[in-house]
Amino acid sequence: MTEYRPNIGVTGPDRGGRAAWWFTWFAVFLHGGRAIRIQPKKGLPDKDIHGLIIGGGADINPQRYGAEEIRDLFSKDEKASSWRKFFTYLLTVLFFPFIYLIRKIFSAPSEDVDNNRDELEFELIKQAVDNNIPILGICRGAQLLNIHFGGTLHQDISSYYTEVPGVHSVWPKKRVAVDENSMLYEILTYQKVWVNALHHQAVDELGKQLAIVAREDNGIVQAIEHPNREFILGVQWHPEYMPQIPAQRRIFKQLVAKAKQTMKN
Repeated sequence: MTEYRPNIGVTGPDRGGRAAWWFTWFAVFLHGGRAIRIQPKKGLPDKDIHGLIIGGGADINPQRYGAEEIRDLFSKDEKASSWRKFFTYLLTVLFFPFIYLIRKIFSAPSEDVDNNRDELEFELIKQAVDNNIPILGICRGAQLLNIHFGGTLHQDISSYYTEVPGVHSVWPKKRVAVDENSMLYEILTYQKVWVNALHHQAVDELGKQLAIVAREDNGIVQAIEHPNREFILGVQWHPEYMPQIPAQRRIFKQLVAKAKQTMKN
């Protein structure tokens, strides 16, 4: 049976990313695909790729979408009062050990920007688009898809969570609304879904030919897709970490199904 499994390229960093890789491998295998790990140090794979998953990880170099890296958030926040700046700084200092511990447990260390990975993944996306290969972008991957099609990113979305605290968890604690006229809705079959969140950046200006198909209540983009392609989908959440939810597994099921069609052509 394995000879009929389509090859699904899964990108990741050179350092870390093991948990995401194994969960993604399982999701692909479960639905009849063969996951092929792709890392910058290995370069482009020598096997035929019938489907592509661009995984999560480091921030994309902002120069890729014509922006400068934001390093000093408070110096650019003119609306924040001095007391608010001090209070935020104090909370950061007090909660840093706790935040560090949680990130240590649930995520692997990675560089702030990985230019080698950026270059590799943009080349993979270009090849996949040119050859009509199905693409799933996860978190960083969704952002890469948006940039590939000419869009930009919010480098820091923390200002969107002043009234309702932001969520940072592998567990589905964030509710998003899905466009009922989208491919994503056909896959999930739900208009409201609970998802996880491990990101601090998101789509700003939408890429050409793309459509926004899911948002949070505060307007943050949670999913994009290409309406005129068989399967180009980007989700800001991590469906690989929610194997217990059938709707999230169906994202991988549909990707593998489209990849099987590619393999036959």
